[in-house]
Amino acid sequence: MKRNYQTDVSCTIDDQDLLRQIAYHEAGHATAIYLYNKQKQLPPVYFHITIKAVDQQQGNTQGTRLACDHFAAAVEGGRLIHSLPVALIESAHYFSDADQDAYRTAFEADMINLMIGPLAEAKYVALRDNEQFSARLVNIDALRHYGGTSDLEKVYEYLDSFIAAGNRHEEKMAELFNKAFQFISSPAHWKAIERLADYILNNKENIISCEEAIVVLDEKIIAPYLKC
Repeated sequence: MKRNYQTDVSCTIDDQDLLRQIAYHEAGHATAIYLYNKQKQLPPVYFHITIKAVDQQQGNTQGTRLACDHFAAAVEGGRLIHSLPVALIESAHYFSDADQDAYRTAFEADMINLMIGPLAEAKYVALRDNEQFSARLVNIDALRHYGGTSDLEKVYEYLDSFIAAGNRHEEKMAELFNKAFQFISSPAHWKAIERLADYILNNKENIISCEEAIVVLDEKIIAPYLKC
């Protein structure tokens, strides 16, 4: 789950607006991987968050100290399904009804989690700029403007394996987008994304472990039980 952002002019990694967009994008992915999967009673899956600056002229990673014109951020891992033959899920010859439902839920969760990253970034930008945020104003194609190009490419790869009939892809994509939009529209989920985005921004290292992220996301759930 990679978030790419390229500008037309050189900029520095200290650009706080850009850094916050990156943080919200990755926080969206990670929050969904943990909370959406948990909500659907799917097995836990390992991930970690990396944020790095890439000097394109030199072609190597330079940390956060150098000026650059390209930023890359990623949630590594976090996917339940990596590859299956086309239409395998739809075949009763391979799976029972219960197994088909389980794989279908896992496939959908991965696709939804991919879309939630750029959606979270889009929502942050709208709130920052005092603009309206709705599924009508921010559609599927608009996610490409919020670092979502590689995320959408991966979703379409999933669709090719998930549904053999190409004429059903658009309908399924709209259904999954609506579910992703509902997730970030939840005040509780959005607060969790905000907490993790702040943690990413204040983090002194370039890697945040799965365990660290989960502690942040569970903070409001655990805290009330710690008070006397």
